[in-house]
Amino acid sequence: MTSHDDKSPIKNRIGGVFIPVRNLEKAKEWYRKILGLEGGEEYFGHLFVVPMKGTAGLILDSMPKWRNEDGDISTYQVPSIQLLTDDIEASYQFMKENNVELVTEIQDNFYFVFKDIDGNLLMICKEAS
Repeated sequence: MTSHDDKSPIKNRIGGVFIPVRNLEKAKEWYRKILGLEGGEEYFGHLFVVPMKGTAGLILDSMPKWRNEDGDISTYQVPSIQLLTDDIEASYQFMKENNVELVTEIQDNFYFVFKDIDGNLLMICKEAS
């Protein structure tokens, strides 16, 4: 344990969120449509970084170094990323209209879980006021 006077060189800030994707081009199209994303830049042939509010950006990564011997990658099997909305019902309906795979219905009038095109579990939550 460090004393109060010791300062960590690691910042108390998230620089980005990585999401493993199987096909970068398909993932870019899907996330742009679902989250209304604009812009973004591709790096190193496997990363696509899109600026977002709250973090430095959402990073879609085909993760070539993390694939198994069959060339596949693991997906998030628990909702590890929370996206915010002001209108949970409209967000849920939007996902249904766009044929997004919904894992739960709206829970506690506050959140629901869905899968992206790679099977990653993500969550939409009503922003606390």
